[in-house]
Amino acid sequence: MQRLFATLMAPLSRHPFQRLLVYGRRYRRKVWLASLCSFLNTVFDLAPPALIGLAIDIVVDQQTSVLAQWGITDLRSQFIVLSALTFLVWILESAFQYAYELLWRNLSQSMEHDLRIDAYRHVQSLEMAYFEERSTGELMSMLNDDINQLERFLDRGANQLIQMSATVLIIGAVFFVLAPSLAWMAIVPMPFIIWGAIAFQKYLAPRYAEVRERAGSINSRLVNNLTGISTIKSFTSEAYELGQLSRESDAYRLSNQQAIRLSAAFIPLIRIIILIGFTGILFYGGLAAVAGRLEPGTYTVLVFLTQRLLWPLTRLGETLDQYQRAMASTQRVMNLLDTPVAIRPGDVALPATQVSGEIVFDNVTFSYRDRLPILKDLSLRLPAGKTTAIVGATGSGKSTLVKLLLRFYEVNSGYITLDGLDLQSLDLRDLRRAIGLVSQDVFLFHGTVAENIAYGSFKATEREIVRAAKVAEAHDFIVELPRGYDTVVGERGQKLSGGQRQRLAIARALLKNPPILILDEATSAVDNETEAAIQKSLEKITQERTVVAIAHRLSTVRNAHCIYVMDRGELVEGGTHEELIRKDGIYAGLWKVQTGEPLSAI
Repeated sequence: MQRLFATLMAPLSRHPFQRLLVYGRRYRRKVWLASLCSFLNTVFDLAPPALIGLAIDIVVDQQTSVLAQWGITDLRSQFIVLSALTFLVWILESAFQYAYELLWRNLSQSMEHDLRIDAYRHVQSLEMAYFEERSTGELMSMLNDDINQLERFLDRGANQLIQMSATVLIIGAVFFVLAPSLAWMAIVPMPFIIWGAIAFQKYLAPRYAEVRERAGSINSRLVNNLTGISTIKSFTSEAYELGQLSRESDAYRLSNQQAIRLSAAFIPLIRIIILIGFTGILFYGGLAAVAGRLEPGTYTVLVFLTQRLLWPLTRLGETLDQYQRAMASTQRVMNLLDTPVAIRPGDVALPATQVSGEIVFDNVTFSYRDRLPILKDLSLRLPAGKTTAIVGATGSGKSTLVKLLLRFYEVNSGYITLDGLDLQSLDLRDLRRAIGLVSQDVFLFHGTVAENIAYGSFKATEREIVRAAKVAEAHDFIVELPRGYDTVVGERGQKLSGGQRQRLAIARALLKNPPILILDEATSAVDNETEAAIQKSLEKITQERTVVAIAHRLSTVRNAHCIYVMDRGELVEGGTHEELIRKDGIYAGLWKVQTGEPLSAI
């Protein structure tokens, strides 16, 4: 029975609104309070037609009016009571309007904030393969535009749905109490209106899903183009990229037009249905009032309430439009939150101060998704406190070792251990705190030089930042910048040269002071003079620290304790620089090509 129930409920649980309700359980109290204020505002908003009916009743019936039947026979007193009721109703309506707007808007802001933070937290926990298969613009669209779309619906649309429902219930009850014989005329149009809303929802849903996809494509195009603006300019491709963006934007416009064409037709069609009910009440109710079967005041109330019942339903089209846009966005965000996390953190703590730094790859095989294995049964031991270099041609798998060591990816088979502990059993934050990475693809954040050096070591003092910069041979060029360490480097460090960016990256890793230091082509973007200076500094900072140096330029790893040569995912040579030269193998050939020196001269 439980399995049958789960099967029946599965389609419902996949509906974005249902998923939103599940996510929003933490806001349940706020939702109920905001809904109550919306309902009470509707109650007092519907009171004026009743007050007008009382006023007409007093003028026409005077001593036999409703208020007179309540014991208030004096006309002056009746109008005083009526005026007091009017004043009270208006005050309460205004008070509850303020309350529901305050509550719904704050709720929408809170949910928007929490959903964006939860989504971003989840994105950060996903493996690198997820980011390689999706564009940055698409993710930006989900984390920003889609969540904003949901906020806009919660800000207005949810309140409108509640007030429409409350209006139907209250006025429907009043009709059946005051004029049961006429109530059906106001009620008959409503099934058609609801049916029309459901039908429009059915046709709008896929169209707005397409609109959100198109919006994501535009975002992706813009992010790519703005990031690669220098390439666009250097190849004079401005006209081409403008045409590409124009096509993306036109597709978005056409998708929106199809949705708009449907949503715009809703209100005119609903107005025709409403007109039938309103005219029926106006005509037959008037005849009943003239014939004396209906009090003039009651007739006035019914006419006004019919308008208040049916005309607001024309806004259902606008609300439905907001709802479908929000649900299309919700579906995308919830799918993002449902993306499984492939990299699971272990529960074994290993503080950086307790790390010796011995790393062992034991029969490791790894392949990127839908590709042939790039590492094949690789076994490798990196001793603690020593510098081990990995060299080889492009695509041989050198940088993949680094990604596996940081657990950006999981191995297909085999094991990687740190100090005898399987990496998958270690707390992921402890593992990555123990490793400092200087990559050839340096990323600097839009901020000051000091902020970029201290990134990850946020409590570092100014003296510690300067010391790390000096060791990385970065201090001299930093002090020559317009504002020294307070100079803003620009997005991705675009105001600095490649060599300057790389030296800041080295300083950032040194400030972290990790027991394991990985240098992935760490000096590839510096000139020979700067490289020599950095190498001299690295000789000091690599002592008693496990260092893994990935390099194309063999001169940068000549003094390593051991050098391994990789070829097509396998280790083919190993030894010191002198030993590898004497073997006259792949390493010796690479050295000869890079230096131009005959081997006999070595």
